[in-house]
Amino acid sequence: AHKGFLVADTSSCGITLCYLPLNPAAEPPQFKSCAKHPKAEKNGFVIYYTNQCPIAYYWVPRVQQAAAEHNIPLKVIHLTSKAAAQNAPTPVTTYALFQNGEFITQTVQSSKSFLARAGVKI
Repeated sequence: AHKGFLVADTSSCGITLCYLPLNPAAEPPQFKSCAKHPKAEKNGFVIYYTNQCPIAYYWVPRVQQAAAEHNIPLKVIHLTSKAAAQNAPTPVTTYALFQNGEFITQTVQSSKSFLARAGVKI
């Protein structure tokens, strides 16, 4: 805030969209409805991610493998275009984890943290 950024919008999962008003007459940006109220498939886990973060790029295949080894339902959606990212059901497209349709976190999960979240004792 001390640099002049303002809150433009907030998603129902608590993600805040901020902007720097360079033109006072311009409309503030807003989340699309699909991102403002994030929902995914209701069965198991879903990960949306892009290659923007090398940590996500590294961990997603490892989490996929761990889920397969433990028969945990997981769908991975790799967002590879601007249109796909803009229409994703999440306010954070770098990495978003859903469980049974609900947004859980934007924190990239390691295999171990994912399995713990899924209730697997290691």
